[in-house]
Amino acid sequence: MTYVLAIDQGTTSSRAILFDAALKPVASAQEEFRQIFPASGWVEHDPADLWSTVAATSRAAIERAGIDAQQIAAIGITNQRETTIVWDKTTGQPVCNAIVWQDRRTAEFCASLRAEGFEEAVTSKTGLLLDPYFSGTKLRWILENIEGARTRAEAGELLFGTVDCFLIWKLTGGRVHATDATNAARTMLYDIAKGRWSATICDRLGIPMAMLPEVKDCAADYGTTRADLFGHEIPIMGVAGDQQAATVGQACFEPGMMKSTYGTGCFALLNTGDQIVRSQNRMLTTIAYQLDGKPTYALEGSIFIAGAVVQWLRDGLKIIREAKETQPLAESADPAQGVVLVPAFTGLGAPYWNAECRGAMFGLTRNTGPAEIARAALESVGYQTRDLLEAMRADWASSGTAATLRVDGGMTASDWAMQFLADIIGAPVDRPEVLETTALGVAWLAGYRAGLYPEPAKFAQNWALERKFSPAMEAPDREARYARWKKAVAATIDFV
Repeated sequence: MTYVLAIDQGTTSSRAILFDAALKPVASAQEEFRQIFPASGWVEHDPADLWSTVAATSRAAIERAGIDAQQIAAIGITNQRETTIVWDKTTGQPVCNAIVWQDRRTAEFCASLRAEGFEEAVTSKTGLLLDPYFSGTKLRWILENIEGARTRAEAGELLFGTVDCFLIWKLTGGRVHATDATNAARTMLYDIAKGRWSATICDRLGIPMAMLPEVKDCAADYGTTRADLFGHEIPIMGVAGDQQAATVGQACFEPGMMKSTYGTGCFALLNTGDQIVRSQNRMLTTIAYQLDGKPTYALEGSIFIAGAVVQWLRDGLKIIREAKETQPLAESADPAQGVVLVPAFTGLGAPYWNAECRGAMFGLTRNTGPAEIARAALESVGYQTRDLLEAMRADWASSGTAATLRVDGGMTASDWAMQFLADIIGAPVDRPEVLETTALGVAWLAGYRAGLYPEPAKFAQNWALERKFSPAMEAPDREARYARWKKAVAATIDFV
């Protein structure tokens, strides 16, 4: 058994990647699925689509590798976090569509909880803020609004899970109802210091605790797959939410190490070791990973729109046909115009956490064209990343001011965007040889548990740099540009 199958269930597609005994990818498959928008600010997925694409891509990757399922030592699962699913524990039938992490339907309820002073209890136990982003209020919405859901939940007939949990349940034929500590930490229901579900929060939200899954380490035994799925039972041995899996894949095992993943959004995690750092700057405190019953904590900042701003250039403005066209456009832009784009299309994430504001552009002239807008779009990701770094440094002095940032995700393929990122944060940016760090991280977790892959320190030694981007911008220019960004953000928020 010399292979590990990594299942990467994301927001817009499901992927499966087979890694060999040397942790090298040997075969993969990917399949997109429907995005469902029932109302303004609502985002849903059909759980059947999540499951069918995971099963299909897993089979396809195995077939393309030309191996037998008996050669797979373990499966690792990484997933879009916070997305909420409730299903019948007997039939496996979901009671409604999955409510996606981007969904904002519970904003009013979150505001009411803040008004009554409940946010302090939430933050002290979970490390999170009261926001529709997290699973807890989504689960309450399902119980309150889907006919019969609350009665069935209180009768012990329904189960709750994030996407990883639902996939484990499906893969094992309903034998295992479990999640890992990183996904549990994103539900807004889990006490990250005590390592258990919070009865206080569940009681306030009206959530029967019998619905909640067992919480395990990231590298643990999660049962075995049904034999009929792949022709042979395969043990599931690694689970982590996508951003935490990327943190592991980037080998950020030491306190002070930091990674930033640029996908649809951007998520930066700073390893704080065994120390729970309570943010004073509206960052999130979370679990980076948990091994051998011991959690390692992190500060996290979330940007809602990163790679999605490039999709907006393509699908909304239609000024590009492919993402790679942004680089030559940005290079040809007139830098003197200084156009600033605040891509608050779905509100602003950390450190602002303003769900109501919307996108804005500043500094437009008659000469502004596609090149200047494309440049401003790429720059917006760098500016937002600096916002996160500034907040993290203020929260945790030990992080220093010039730490190297390890990056991954599709947007990091743009040399121009990565150079601007290094320039505006005033620190080196390291891009690894393996950009698929999310799948790599969960593959290592599963293979480590199976005895196929080495311990963390040895795994970290194998991390390989593809290119380092060093800051080249003069400090006065950097600070002037960042000051313009801050003014643009303030004006965008003020407009609301």
